Amino acid sequence: MQKYIFLAMIVTLTSSVGPATAQTKKGNNDGPVVTSQGHAIEFVHKGGEMIFYIGDHDGSPLPTKEMKGRATVQQGGKTVTVQLKPVNPNMMVGKAETELASQVRVVFSGNVHGHSLTARYTVE
Repeated sequence: MQKYIFLAMIVTLTSSVGPATAQTKKGNNDGPVVTSQGHAIEFVHKGGEMIFYIGDHDGSPLPTKEMKGRATVQQGGKTVTVQLKPVNPNMMVGKAETELASQVRVVFSGNVHGHSLTARYTVE
């Protein structure tokens, strides 16, 4: 019986820790980092400008020259899609219509090397 209680506790702890710590890691540019398919994706914003720094599996910058992506922004009861453009060496950049306020949700979606990357952020 104790074995099942211990297993239930482990499952509960690991399932609640993952999402809670997804944005606690800060990247080299002082933005939150989320890992998707082994790629670290750091989100930085300045006003309405959104910059996503994409890392490769080994932690090095991933060239974004051929990458396609978008950011979905949920703010003020509206959902807006912003197309992102690759910028050397490893950035995907786009601009929202308005400045990003606190607690706005941003979802990055991109395609690289035949697989999809997705990362979710809440603006602090």
